[in-house]
Amino acid sequence: MRIRRGGSSPGGGRLAGIGALGLTCALAGTLVALPHGDDGGGGTGAGRGGDAVAVAAPARAEADDCNDQSLRPADEDGPTIEAIRNRKVKKLIVGVDQNSYRWGYRDPNKKGGRLEGFDIDLARKIAEEIFDDRDAVVFRAIPTNERIRAIKGGEVDMVVRTMTVNCERLRDVDFSTGYFETGQQVLAPRKSDITGYDRSLKGKKVCSAAGSIAEEELKKQSYGADISTTVPNQLDCLVRLQLGEVDAVVTDSALAAGQAAQDPAVELKGEEPFTTEHYGVAMKKGADDLVRRVNKVLADYRDDKDGWKKSYDKWLKGPIGEDATPPKAEYRD
Repeated sequence: MRIRRGGSSPGGGRLAGIGALGLTCALAGTLVALPHGDDGGGGTGAGRGGDAVAVAAPARAEADDCNDQSLRPADEDGPTIEAIRNRKVKKLIVGVDQNSYRWGYRDPNKKGGRLEGFDIDLARKIAEEIFDDRDAVVFRAIPTNERIRAIKGGEVDMVVRTMTVNCERLRDVDFSTGYFETGQQVLAPRKSDITGYDRSLKGKKVCSAAGSIAEEELKKQSYGADISTTVPNQLDCLVRLQLGEVDAVVTDSALAAGQAAQDPAVELKGEEPFTTEHYGVAMKKGADDLVRRVNKVLADYRDDKDGWKKSYDKWLKGPIGEDATPPKAEYRD
């Protein structure tokens, strides 16, 4: 999996909104509960009491010698998986989003507000592999800027939350192979004179999520935009855009597609994303057996007609398009 620039992605085209502003506001209202919310039967955190999952952490790699390929898949149990299985509450603890439409969100129109979306389907598939039960999972809602801290602190076993693999993050956590290809793009009102990630941003106030790839890219090249507005969760940027507090949002095109589906007043700007990235499942450094098991799940998930494609068609085909396929897995050993 290589971090590339300027490539195309499944979310590269412009979208017509099909949702309602009311859903965005309803979701944004849940943000206060994000850091430690859970779902799926409750339970204790991965790092609480005697349930901590301890793994050996290798030395931190320098960015210039980073290898962003993942470990080859395997289905053997190891110390990390055994610790997860032997904890008091027999469930996988997964950090997710509960505010990203079609990825990980609670539909207020459905009774009980059960979490659902593309990332949620994948998390349940991993739980099924480890516990033979798709419901053997506790979902812990984690803000964008808390994902790595939650993994390193043992609050979750993994994060499945539209998290891009890059060399900087690989210093702190390990990743699976990529399960979705995307790229950064600009989201702005349809009537805006912003044309994309270009000089049309000069003098505009642009929002990004703290700790996101968008924030990193804007720091490298802002095109004269005011980039001082950062928020804990990417959805907060959409709310600020809707309130007129910012002129544009930079985020990855897959998330932006969901937001454009929520609000027909906004659209993706530019013909295609200006980066190419892969989402991966993030886990603690040194948890090699868990990384390999997740990669085995992903290898099967990509090929299963009732796996990746079925989930994509259910959640993402509408806003993104019909021609998307999972990225090819690349392994380092």
